[in-house]
Amino acid sequence: MAIVVMRFDLRVPPFASTTHARQYAACLEMCRWADALGIDMCVLSEHHGVDDGFLPAPLTLAAAIAGATKRLPINVAALLVPLHDPIRLAEELAILDLVSGGRISIVAGLGYRQEEFEMAGVNRGERGKLLEEGIRVLRQAWTGEPFTFRGRTVRVTPRPAHPIPIFLGGSTAAAARRAARLHTAFLPAIADPELERVYHEECQRVGFEHGFVMMPGGPGFVHVSRDPERDWQRIAPHALYDATTYAAWQTPDQRSKVHVQGSTIEDVRSSGVYRVLNPEQCIALAREQGRLVLHPLMGGIDPELGWESLHLFEREVWPYIR
Repeated sequence: MAIVVMRFDLRVPPFASTTHARQYAACLEMCRWADALGIDMCVLSEHHGVDDGFLPAPLTLAAAIAGATKRLPINVAALLVPLHDPIRLAEELAILDLVSGGRISIVAGLGYRQEEFEMAGVNRGERGKLLEEGIRVLRQAWTGEPFTFRGRTVRVTPRPAHPIPIFLGGSTAAAARRAARLHTAFLPAIADPELERVYHEECQRVGFEHGFVMMPGGPGFVHVSRDPERDWQRIAPHALYDATTYAAWQTPDQRSKVHVQGSTIEDVRSSGVYRVLNPEQCIALAREQGRLVLHPLMGGIDPELGWESLHLFEREVWPYIR
């Protein structure tokens, strides 16, 4: 049985034939569809101040999705903890837990774009310290008891009704060690066995017996089509945009499984990160990898095209991988 995840970041580049209002409405409808079908998880991303309107408020959208669905788990990956006030973050996540019935989880990330730290008035050089402080504050806040935070007494109420899973993301040895120190599972951004080794070594050193690593695998985008060649031509501009803008953001210490070397449509297609497949190929990929990522509005894809893939997936892929 393959794990199937549906991802949204709701970017609308200048050439796209859609609007943000249309994309957000489609996102909610697609989540209702995923909820009814039994998709394993919806994943929301976070970035700020991007020209294409990349989703800046994933917790707000998570609340809307929670209200539109009944069973669908909602994960924010990555939630850029250093950019947030941790007390306010604890309150928002507690309410999300309550309104969703325990369906919210987060992958805590450092953030890396300098512009975002400047917007938030945060020193990028302190992001590691702020991330560790943030996770500790969340855990303490969710006890519902008063505690001291930066010299003042604070209290977060109401408490979450369920434990809110916190995972740690990253692509460096420092991130792996930080996850172990904080007693969280580690979700590396790239499938590097060395990161897994470093994480488990640090877990042993700090006495964390429940360490767990979930390595990424498979393409970052799958679109199902009866005519993959035709639909690749429709999707290619969106894939090229998505790949090249992510590449432009990369810093020397930032690695990702969706990073593409190159700047042409041919480079993007040959990378294997963006895949347009017929149903039979999609079934084979799901069985081989054990997971699929559906990203139906990737790079400003028109909702009609996204729905074509989802409906074909429902009819001709889903029954054979579940």
